[in-house]
Amino acid sequence: MRRILVGIKRVIDYNVRVRVRPDGTGVVTDGVKMSANPFDSIALEEALRLRERGEADEVLAVSVGPMEAQQQLRDALAMGADRAILVKADATLEPLAVARAFLALLERETPRLVILGKQAIDDDCSQTGQMLAALWDRPQATSASKLEVKGEVARVTREVDAGLETLEVDLPAVITTDLRLNEPRYIKLPDIMKAKKKPLEVIELAALGVDAAPELKVLKFEAPPQRQKGIMVKDAGELVAALKQRGLA
Repeated sequence: MRRILVGIKRVIDYNVRVRVRPDGTGVVTDGVKMSANPFDSIALEEALRLRERGEADEVLAVSVGPMEAQQQLRDALAMGADRAILVKADATLEPLAVARAFLALLERETPRLVILGKQAIDDDCSQTGQMLAALWDRPQATSASKLEVKGEVARVTREVDAGLETLEVDLPAVITTDLRLNEPRYIKLPDIMKAKKKPLEVIELAALGVDAAPELKVLKFEAPPQRQKGIMVKDAGELVAALKQRGLA
């Protein structure tokens, strides 16, 4: 079966202002709206479009995270994914551990294509896709703004500083998505009801034999410093004088 595996990460909704806990041990999540990572929604939309164009037979949505991530997977099913898998992990995982979890599923599901968001808006690591491709020993193309699949080749257009770059990679491969690739479809109420009957499997991370030990130690979370109030100047000369007064020129 020509299967596309799509990663879905549960994150704080992009419209919510993130607040650091008073003790600096993390960010406040109690009572905070959570949603799917926006880049992952773009990845899912692209997988659905490929299926609609006849380039895939099944779209599998996968999340590695807490039990609450089932809600984001249900949304993915309502959006059009055929089935979903939650790899249950209570602790926050680093990108390498997530990539190892995906690799264990790849060996079982044997997808034709893996599509992930280029980064998550909570940690901004932008590493999981690249690490997964290295562990899987398959080609990768990151930050795709256009994706075409023809036979066993994927053609990816990327926006770079000098313009546009086009890559061709043999399948299976890992693709990560940029914002301009597409606009995810709106989820309708009938699709939400249908999603309740679609299969959603829960697997314990330990059952996959994944080493989830952290490689990094986070010492403290801090909010960015408050921005200082600016001043208005009449002309360039006054600007230079103000910069000199502050020791900036």
